[in-house]
Amino acid sequence: MKIFSSQKKYNLPIYDYRLIWTALLLLGIGLVMVYSSSVDVAAASKSSSYQNHYYLLRQSIYIGLGLFIGYISFQIPIYFWQRMAPYLFIIGLIMLILVLIPGIGREVNGSRRWISLIIVNFQPSEFVKLVTIMYASDYVLRKSKQMKTIIKGFLPMLGVIVFTGFLLLLEPDFGALAVITMVAMGILFLGGLSLKIFFSLIIFTPISIYFLIVNSPYRMQRIVAFLDPWADPYGKGYQLTHSLIAFGRGEYFGVGLGASVEKQLYLPEAHTDFILAVIGEEFGLLGVTIVIGLFVYLVLRMFGIAKESIQNKKHFPALMAQGVALWFAIQGIINMGVNVGLFPTKGLTLPLLSFGGSGILLNMIAIAIVLKIDHENRRNIRGQYY
Repeated sequence: MKIFSSQKKYNLPIYDYRLIWTALLLLGIGLVMVYSSSVDVAAASKSSSYQNHYYLLRQSIYIGLGLFIGYISFQIPIYFWQRMAPYLFIIGLIMLILVLIPGIGREVNGSRRWISLIIVNFQPSEFVKLVTIMYASDYVLRKSKQMKTIIKGFLPMLGVIVFTGFLLLLEPDFGALAVITMVAMGILFLGGLSLKIFFSLIIFTPISIYFLIVNSPYRMQRIVAFLDPWADPYGKGYQLTHSLIAFGRGEYFGVGLGASVEKQLYLPEAHTDFILAVIGEEFGLLGVTIVIGLFVYLVLRMFGIAKESIQNKKHFPALMAQGVALWFAIQGIINMGVNVGLFPTKGLTLPLLSFGGSGILLNMIAIAIVLKIDHENRRNIRGQYY
């Protein structure tokens, strides 16, 4: 099966059904696993009214709402997103400021990351991930002749990223900061950033991360737990050790759907950050491999759509598709790495699978925009220009 479709075929379907079905399959797997991993937590929690289907119902509503908003987003031409990119990014920064204000931002487990909208809590950092991709893509095109320079090409965008990162650290949300920074730098690199500047960033970034860690006690504790979780399995290493136990119990083919032991109030955040561990326990190495394979195909297909946009000389859509692909790839790799102990624990969900309203909505909007990019490519092949 070809991942990159040929521009020579004029009888292509008007939509990319491969991308659609891959995304829907991941959403379906996620819905089943959210229910499986949350049933015990919901049944034991007062906040869910002790209803074991609480998270299943909410995730179903989020997916339904995501499909509706995604459909609306698909109707919007890509040039509109390019024109609105600076304004949407400013709205995102305003949200990051509002979430820090007591009474507006909602604090959970020591982090102020959510704005309460009565019915649902909205996480501005998820919105900022998407609008950062739009803004960085538009910035690269506006500054295309200056991308090799430091003062006019690189520093303005660096200032924007630093300010955004400062707001995220105040929440704190180090995971979102890592994703946004890497995606933005990736877009700048793909847009023609000087290799000298890019490699300087590769050297500078680990140094910055080191100082952020040593100056934050809770981040330092996570690093210690990451390096040797079994040294304190009932304290700092509790979450990671139980995640590893879940993978170990699953072996090759898993213990069966619903038969997980770790989800029974042993593994914290089993339906959000550590949903892959429950998949590993219930479906084993086989299930995890299938999920990873679907993610790899999804990301490669997005890069394929970006390649087609470049061939059509549509550079903003190409950078947008590449940015969304980088977002899903980077966040997916970090989440999976955390689950298996390759990275320190971070509050990052697995795109399209983990429970969460803001994450699911913005993931589906992003996919709808990539589908729109592909749709416009296919119309161009037929000579039907926007």
